[in-house]
Amino acid sequence: MLLILLKASIAALIFAIGMTATTEDIVYLWRRPALLLKSIIAMYIVMPAVAVLMAWTLDLPPRTELALVVLAICAGAPLLPKKLIKFGGDPSYVFSLIVTTSLLAIVTVPASLHFLAEIISFDTSAVTPSQVARIILKTFLLPLGVGMLFRLAVPALADRFGDPLLKIASAVMALCALTALAVGFRLIFEVGLPSLTAFAAFTLSAIVVGHLLGGPNRISLAIACASRHIGLALLIAANARGQHALALVVAYLLASAVVSIPYVRWITKHRPPA
Repeated sequence: MLLILLKASIAALIFAIGMTATTEDIVYLWRRPALLLKSIIAMYIVMPAVAVLMAWTLDLPPRTELALVVLAICAGAPLLPKKLIKFGGDPSYVFSLIVTTSLLAIVTVPASLHFLAEIISFDTSAVTPSQVARIILKTFLLPLGVGMLFRLAVPALADRFGDPLLKIASAVMALCALTALAVGFRLIFEVGLPSLTAFAAFTLSAIVVGHLLGGPNRISLAIACASRHIGLALLIAANARGQHALALVVAYLLASAVVSIPYVRWITKHRPPA
């Protein structure tokens, strides 16, 4: 029941976000190739390289090494638009970034897994482009597209109900997420301090990379680099490590929050007034 509520609230949230997006927002990055290239380099080249370097150089459990690499290639968290706009990100950049990374993931995730199979040592045949595409379609592109079509069809209703739906869905999602975290908190103790430290270090590296390469969009790219598509990561990790997948994901979410929240507070406090 909790999982159904969580999925429904996420879908409603992205639907509500879609009611505020336009096609101009979607193609924003495509018309700025330099910014697009920096964003892709940060999320799809630098962060996987950081994860592989950590897996090679740190004395970590094999399951944690796997989790780091898997999380690194699963960029494009579906809830990024809400999170980044709340923190003052440019809506056009945010929408375009998440749509672009979601589309790229259909190709890059299976390709990266195939390329990294020798490093992380597990069978990648069960993770196909069609599986990745289905997850991205169900969790992000479909509710976003329906929301955009709804706005085109009945803009007055979209303006009237968009914000209330966003608030209700956000509240339900937050309640479900907190409940799930409380239930799964014991799983964190299965992971261990070295793994939690590695996840925190990876998140810090992601924030630094995004901050340095993001320019005027540094806060958006920093948080985007630190955020992962948990649905994709769970699919891959569960295929490789079964019962440990959920524990690793819960541990990453906790470590990521501990590192990201101080950064967001610091940069919003020191951001010059508009």
